[in-house]
Amino acid sequence: MALNNTYDARLQQETAVGAGVQILLLALLGTAIGLGVAGWLSGLAFAFATWAVLSRALHRSALRSFGPANRVTLGRATLVGGVTALVADSFESAPPVTLLVGLTAVALLLDGVDGKVARRTGTSSALGARFDMEVDAFLILVLSVYVSTRLGPWVLLIGGMRYAFVAAARFAPWLNAPLPPSFARKTVAALQGIALLIAGSSLLPHPAELGVVLLALGSLVWSFGRDVAWLWRQGRVGTLEVAVDPTPATPGTVQPKVLELSAP
Repeated sequence: MALNNTYDARLQQETAVGAGVQILLLALLGTAIGLGVAGWLSGLAFAFATWAVLSRALHRSALRSFGPANRVTLGRATLVGGVTALVADSFESAPPVTLLVGLTAVALLLDGVDGKVARRTGTSSALGARFDMEVDAFLILVLSVYVSTRLGPWVLLIGGMRYAFVAAARFAPWLNAPLPPSFARKTVAALQGIALLIAGSSLLPHPAELGVVLLALGSLVWSFGRDVAWLWRQGRVGTLEVAVDPTPATPGTVQPKVLELSAP
């Protein structure tokens, strides 16, 4: 028991350090660009929420070490907190686009690092994969909010689709079934961040930005649609599949017997 408490204390220290680094980044942004109230509040709320949720998840997990891959993801989360603060601040004053693009670009580049680190160090875990996914999803949501102010509220569909899927799964449990690995799904997910980064950088003419984001949204709808259709088919097969005991109840007859009725 004492050993478990030691491990838990070390894990909680990691999350506390992450929150401290997040506050330091906000202080640097505040000094450099004069971060407004909205930016400070959003950044601090993100830092607190990340610390609270991650601490709870680590306490409930069986991890004995935070691990290098999770440290990379926590670093990405810190950058996402900075992006969140800048986007919130953009509703009061124009943000420094170069800084916003820089933080976002580094966060997107690091997305391919934590997974490789986890595999090479043998520290892959369900918690690490979920942590990585949630950081990605929130970054896409924040970027879609920023781009929507220029291209229209329809861009919010990109950031909100994953959260809508999670909400729908509460009412349709078959959506919670595990999906098979898919390179296409990973590619589409990566495309969302790149497309929103391009649109947010203001480097392209407006029609080109519109086309890039529409392409990203179209691919995302296709990807979610394909996965939902697959889950629906699997759910139907699992619900309707019945095992039959062919042993005759009486000579010359076969009495079907339901052995199992379950979803995957």
